[in-house]
Amino acid sequence: MDTIASLFSFITTPVSWVIVQFHSLYGAIFGPDTGWAWGLSIVSLVILIRICLIPLFVKQIKATRAMQTLQPEMKKIQERYKSDKQRQSEEMMKLYKESGTNPLSSCLPILAQSPFFFALYHVLSGIASNDTIGVIDKPLLESAQKAHIFGAPLAAKFMDSEEKVAALHASLTDVRVVTAIMICLMSFSQFYTQRQLMTKNVDTTVKTPFMQQQKMLMYVFPIMFAVFGINFPVGVLVYWLTTNVWTMGQQMFVIRRNPTPGSKAQAAFLERLQKQLTHTKKVRGRGNANVIKAIVAKGRDRNEFERKFINGLSKAGLVAQADGSVAQSDSAVATETEDGTPAAAGGAPKRQQPKRQSKSQRQSAAAHGKAESDTETASEAKTSLEKTQDEPEDAAPQGKPAGGKSGSGNARQAKSGQRKGQQRPKHPSKK
Repeated sequence: MDTIASLFSFITTPVSWVIVQFHSLYGAIFGPDTGWAWGLSIVSLVILIRICLIPLFVKQIKATRAMQTLQPEMKKIQERYKSDKQRQSEEMMKLYKESGTNPLSSCLPILAQSPFFFALYHVLSGIASNDTIGVIDKPLLESAQKAHIFGAPLAAKFMDSEEKVAALHASLTDVRVVTAIMICLMSFSQFYTQRQLMTKNVDTTVKTPFMQQQKMLMYVFPIMFAVFGINFPVGVLVYWLTTNVWTMGQQMFVIRRNPTPGSKAQAAFLERLQKQLTHTKKVRGRGNANVIKAIVAKGRDRNEFERKFINGLSKAGLVAQADGSVAQSDSAVATETEDGTPAAAGGAPKRQQPKRQSKSQRQSAAAHGKAESDTETASEAKTSLEKTQDEPEDAAPQGKPAGGKSGSGNARQAKSGQRKGQQRPKHPSKK
């Protein structure tokens, strides 16, 4: 570790200068030799560094989301060129170039912090070995050696011997208790930060290998902090615990204000935004306007939570505009269906297509219809027969004798298939 720290000795002087400036400020309040003065100086150094790294943090968020979007395409390339690693790498680089993403962008904040971290480690190691370093002269060195945080010196480590700890005017028990608590807090803060990223700010509609990698890192990083933390001085533990807490708070702010589309955090954010818009009838803040503008621009590509948000505004009599604002609607606005298409206005039900029947169902229906048809035919024949039987067999036309020729003629006509029943009487002149 000393060899690695010496590689960043070029930044040791600026880091020590910043610490001394903060120490002069807090020393005037708490005393120059107190742990509060030196501890708060390290905390202020972390805050200053993290403020300067905010642009890199924003770039990290954009790169992480872009990588999540590209995971399906990356998986296709890996399957297509499984046997050709060189072609696979070329296609990957082409995909990164076309989408404008860089895999290393997600690591920029950690890489940018590394020089400051090792420079601080080098400074604290010099304090423990009684060596002046950077702008820390002999009086400041003695003041730093006297500073204790809850009974543990700034330069003490968990693995230090009892003689070395005694030289710093402290007990080994105090040092190990304080460092153990700080290591546990440091590991827990790292685990919680990664966990809230995985459980709240990940698109749950897309299952990619990237999610599995993040889940693995959620357990690997805390273990790494616990293993390496026993070799860190108390001052470095203060530095790393502070930066973990800052990252956790920064991540919580991003999840609440700018969640990943399709995640649980987006569902909660849109629900809060819908309640606010329903109550105030107007958009507050440029960030909220940009969110609404992006949702309107998606059209049919909206996810489930975004469609629910648009439908909720419609039920409240509001319409999202393309410029990110909302307007009141005088008439009922059609809501969207699950596929993003608008439903019928006024709540009219959509016409349903008949369900397709199986072959057995169609055959059963045809047999049932044939049976009904046969039953109706038999019923009609029976009715006709009953009517025929109800008529008298010796009925004759009006004006003719019952036993005359006309009666026999009618009988012959009925047998030959002519119309049954009474016949129209002939005119008297034709008898």
